[in-house]
Amino acid sequence: MANQMRFVGIIPARYASTRFPGKPLAEIRGKSMIQRVYEQASLALETVFVATDDERIFNAVKKFGGEVVMTSVHHKSGTDRCAEAIEIVEKEKGFTSDVVLNVQGDEPFIEPQQLELVKSCFSQRNTEIATLVKEILSAEELFDPNRPKVVVNNRQEAVYFSRTAIPYVRGKEPATWLASHVFYMHIGLYGFRRDILNKITRLPQSPLELAESLEQLRWIENGYRIAVRTTTYESFGVDTPEDLMKLR
Repeated sequence: MANQMRFVGIIPARYASTRFPGKPLAEIRGKSMIQRVYEQASLALETVFVATDDERIFNAVKKFGGEVVMTSVHHKSGTDRCAEAIEIVEKEKGFTSDVVLNVQGDEPFIEPQQLELVKSCFSQRNTEIATLVKEILSAEELFDPNRPKVVVNNRQEAVYFSRTAIPYVRGKEPATWLASHVFYMHIGLYGFRRDILNKITRLPQSPLELAESLEQLRWIENGYRIAVRTTTYESFGVDTPEDLMKLR
């Protein structure tokens, strides 16, 4: 059962963000963004680590009493950083885990219930990877290429992710699509069975991944199954200083 498994949360946190350098240390109501993510994740997970490549973030996490590991500056994705971080944790701290949750470091008010929902997927032994989706309710979301869409099969598994609106509703004007079909948007929270995380991070980039710039397509192309659960809550991600101003 899921509650008998050992879960660990890893929060990848880079300092050198293109759109918002130093983002993890941005202050939100008296606490840094990374501290708020850490505290929210800790409400659903007994063990949480920040994985960073920067001493400023490392020291900030230590200062508020969090667990943190230093990782390479060369990672291309948060998933790769998670894979290195869990190896460090296991080696240096003697910690073993069954499932690793990759928690986004720029969602300071992520709901613990969302983490619990991802954890619940692993009560099924054949679950390799798990993530969340949310029903799309506006045309703005549907046609925004920065909000990946997901097609889900009747086994609650992801069939495909895309930056375009999928599926295409033939014979109807795009303005009416939402009234004709239920569309889903991806919520970027992942759970990985420990051995699967090792395997997927060793895969070369795939044609679909390169086309859409979505790493989860590499996993699907290589035959890995991604379990999907639906949430009604979309936590507020901070990508730019303007996002931070809205949040404040």
